[in-house]
Amino acid sequence: MGIILKVLSFLLVIESFFMLTGLLFAWYYGETFSPLVVSALVTGTTGLVLWFAVHPKTGIKSVGRREGYLIVTLSWIVISAFGTLPFLFSGSITSFTDAYFETMSGFTTTGASILNNIEALPKNILYWRAMTHWIGGMGIIVLTVAVLPFLGIGGMQLLVAEMPGITPDKLHPRITATAKRLWGIYVLLTLVEVLLLWAGDMNLFDAICHSFATMATGGFSTRNNSIAAFSPYSQYIIILFMIVAGTNFTLHYLAMHGKFKKVAQNQEFRTYTGIIVMVTLMVTAGLIIFHTYGLNDAFRDALFNVVSILTTTGFVTADYLEWPSFLWMLIFALMFIGGSAGSTGGGVKVVRHYLLFKNSWLELKRAIHPSAIIPVKFNKKSVSQEIIFNVMAFFLIYILVFGIGAVVLSSLGMDFETSVGATIASLGNIGPGIGHVGPMDNYSFFPDFGKWFLSFLMLLGRLELFTVLIILSPAFWKK
Repeated sequence: MGIILKVLSFLLVIESFFMLTGLLFAWYYGETFSPLVVSALVTGTTGLVLWFAVHPKTGIKSVGRREGYLIVTLSWIVISAFGTLPFLFSGSITSFTDAYFETMSGFTTTGASILNNIEALPKNILYWRAMTHWIGGMGIIVLTVAVLPFLGIGGMQLLVAEMPGITPDKLHPRITATAKRLWGIYVLLTLVEVLLLWAGDMNLFDAICHSFATMATGGFSTRNNSIAAFSPYSQYIIILFMIVAGTNFTLHYLAMHGKFKKVAQNQEFRTYTGIIVMVTLMVTAGLIIFHTYGLNDAFRDALFNVVSILTTTGFVTADYLEWPSFLWMLIFALMFIGGSAGSTGGGVKVVRHYLLFKNSWLELKRAIHPSAIIPVKFNKKSVSQEIIFNVMAFFLIYILVFGIGAVVLSSLGMDFETSVGATIASLGNIGPGIGHVGPMDNYSFFPDFGKWFLSFLMLLGRLELFTVLIILSPAFWKK
């Protein structure tokens, strides 16, 4: 228990530091400092008290798999609880339930909101709202792994729990070096996007907040109209960086070292870009033929919304529910795919779809040639049966959780479209869904139980099911 409290205490201190970075905007816009200062003091003090309450030698023990799962799950719950403080102390959100929903949505990079007038919030609170995305995007645990030697704690099990299932390739033999490289790439790409957006029609504040949300594939905007409030230039820049954020960060590392051939040959990346191109062309054609769009507007809106939903970012430039039904059904189908493994995107992940369809196709060949050994290959390497079984189990559990979630929301009086839309939008960390949680709506009308349940689905989706479900299983708690 001591090692868990020690890591959580360190995370709270880190969170308090990030809260204080918003003081610059409070000063610039002439806003009160007290909400962020008090929030940081409460959060940081709690972290320090927990730190000194634990025996000094606790950190020497290495984190095991069980502790890793527990630390990661509790981290998201605890940092979200303390992340509500700026909203509550500023009066921007008065209900703890609403504040927790907004904060969990931020840290899990879901982007679902209960706010009806975003532009009425103080700038420093909007900054903190965007910051929750940015911290959660790469994962505060990955950030902590980069500095865990300071605690004397091994970081491998934390990274495994943070990125369960099919993990990204190591960039360096040492796990701490891998985490540092991931965060280095993340920070660099964020800075580049800030500069490009600032060069357009966004001021520096909007450029920072939208870059945080884009690189985290989050979706919180500083405007009520989301990205529709900005020029086509800004929209195309955000499209580019949504694609970048939804790509495996290992490929960014390879690209930065000139290994473009490896990037181009990566089968997940080719599938990912192929889906974007194919669905964008279909939606563009549909908008031109059936919705009287001009070519430029049709292509831009189609590309933006396809990329936004596929990468689980959740920014919008148009109400896709007003499009012909077969077009928004295509958008709805993308909600079940998600970004690439090793990206900040949520959802099932492209690689799992690739392996599932590849294995299903090969089953036909195996049925014809029962004696033949036909392995599933990914990037010219055979995939073990263990991984295939893991993918199949993930799909089954994902669909099961989706079905249960839709039933639960229906029992609260939600219509069918809203129930399935809110469930997949939360579980997939997307934000906008269909029904009454479409791109022009929000989640404020849900009862408190519904908001807590959706917050739980966000956490499940962010940690890819197994990390949380393992903890909820009775076997986890047996010696």
